[in-house]
Amino acid sequence: MPDVTLPLPIVRAALNPVFRIMLHHRLPFSAQRALMDWGSVAQRAPRGTHVERVRLGGRPAERVTVGPVADAATVLYLHGGGYTVGSPVTHRALAGYLARETGCAVQVLDYRLAPEHPFPAALEDAEAAFLELVAAGYRPDRIAVAGDSAGGGLSLALGERLRDRHGMVPAALGLIAPWGDPNEIPTRDRDLVINKLWSRACAAAYLGAGDSFDTGYAPMLGELRGLPPTYVQADVNELLHDQCTRLVAKLRAAGVETEFTETTGLWHVAQLQAGLVGPAAQVTAELGEFLRRALRPAQSRSIG
Repeated sequence: MPDVTLPLPIVRAALNPVFRIMLHHRLPFSAQRALMDWGSVAQRAPRGTHVERVRLGGRPAERVTVGPVADAATVLYLHGGGYTVGSPVTHRALAGYLARETGCAVQVLDYRLAPEHPFPAALEDAEAAFLELVAAGYRPDRIAVAGDSAGGGLSLALGERLRDRHGMVPAALGLIAPWGDPNEIPTRDRDLVINKLWSRACAAAYLGAGDSFDTGYAPMLGELRGLPPTYVQADVNELLHDQCTRLVAKLRAAGVETEFTETTGLWHVAQLQAGLVGPAAQVTAELGEFLRRALRPAQSRSIG
């Protein structure tokens, strides 16, 4: 549990105006990025979090650890933000909690963002990062891939690309509210975090001149058979909940070992506030335990 636990209504009331201002389709992406980085200081990382700036696949990255780590296994984390915003800084606290739960280093990749770098830049960066980890001595089945929102969709796309192009399968996929098909238009105008106009602007910026039916862009449309064990988390009130539910059904139909947790009363990627909100800390711990079981099976605890 976090050191400080704030009541959900208070946190929701505080976050609502922040996201309405920060994730606005008329605000330049450069300004959104600066606001997100600045606001991330309020997200509390666990005690003992150590951050090392590294390079991975030719891109900047952060290697996040908490205490002693298992050198033979690691997590490649792909941050969310509609493929247009977000960074290792915005996801540093979440990476710290996953590092603590897994006992492994969490490598948060600073992949290229749209619209300056549209699809497939982010996927190419993720692919290069995974291959560099393999070249550095990690076995593919000792590298878990995790991500949230757009980063969750990117994680799914990476899993498909590694399987198809390289004959590699990661240890697991940990997907927080993954955006598996940016073609889909939300049926509601907004949830606490995401709004329809902003998400459509992000989808267009990421696609650029690409093919919207390319499964690298919309991995939910791709072949799911042969992917590693996958854990999906989503809140029932967020815009992506229905898409996540259908993704889980497709994964299971494809024979992929799949776990699914649906929360009630949280918000899109509330795991970022794991240091402040007890229920967010709980689901983050469950994701960390899932990854730990995949990476360090002999040392795993069962999810309570």
